[in-house]
Amino acid sequence: MKKIAIVQRASKFLDKQGSIGLAVASIAEAAQSGASLVVFTEAFISGYPAWLWRLRPGADWSVNEALYQRLLENAVDLSSDDLAPVCEAATQHQVTVVCGINERDSKLSRSTLYNTYITITPDSGVTNVHRKLMPTNPERMVWGFGDASGLTVSDTPAGRIGALICWENFMPLARYALYAQGVELYIAPTYDSGDDWIGTLQHIAREGRCYVVGCGNLLRATDIPDDFPERETLYQDPDEWINPGDSVVIAPGGQISAGPLRREEGIIYCDIDTEKVATARRALDVAGHYSRPDIFTLQVNNRMQSSIRFTGKKEQDHE
Repeated sequence: MKKIAIVQRASKFLDKQGSIGLAVASIAEAAQSGASLVVFTEAFISGYPAWLWRLRPGADWSVNEALYQRLLENAVDLSSDDLAPVCEAATQHQVTVVCGINERDSKLSRSTLYNTYITITPDSGVTNVHRKLMPTNPERMVWGFGDASGLTVSDTPAGRIGALICWENFMPLARYALYAQGVELYIAPTYDSGDDWIGTLQHIAREGRCYVVGCGNLLRATDIPDDFPERETLYQDPDEWINPGDSVVIAPGGQISAGPLRREEGIIYCDIDTEKVATARRALDVAGHYSRPDIFTLQVNNRMQSSIRFTGKKEQDHE
């Protein structure tokens, strides 16, 4: 048996260092309670751009641009040591951490943002980087399209972990790619919530015969900074729950094991037994004995995509 922890806390909105500090403190708290896996939600560092669902893309251009600039300034550069405190906490407490970040690309234009989910193991640091394949609706005003280079399942001390972000979980072929890699702990960080969403996660647990860990965004009007542009217009009710969270753990077969935690900050703990995954697939294994590769096959291009490839020999500087 292993204990997992889902952190349902509002991140420090548009504050990279504050969000990282909160993550480090939450990892220590979860580890003290015996967790071997600590799960954070989508875009935890440094917050989900919730304003996209209230601003008009064209008419509110200046506000969108100002908020994008702040998000860009507080995004994570994976080529830097931005995440060093989180990696150090994972090592110190010997836990695996999965966490959503706003990632600033450091290889091409150095200006594009991605909705990225990372896996950190205690001994190896960041072992997987998954960029959301298809930003949803107005999210395309902020995030670029990811690729399948991180659409993978990782062996960790807590089990075989794979993740799809928010509405990626509605993409059957993306789910199948994880099932085919033997996912045991299927992580679903999300801005979605409510009974319909929980029902979707239960279906995934039944379909994939794996544990499904839904980690929801928690956001209240009081979490919006005072200097947020148009704050009084966009978030008039100071008591509003912009997103209620609804974090949950679902066992193979669809039974809820823990949660949902709704309109409440906290950490959900749940004991899991990954051996139950293989047993649950005895009757239904959609990527194994229940598949029909003579009829259906899935091809995944997991090459990292780039807008440029240099093919010539780089000239050496003359001394």
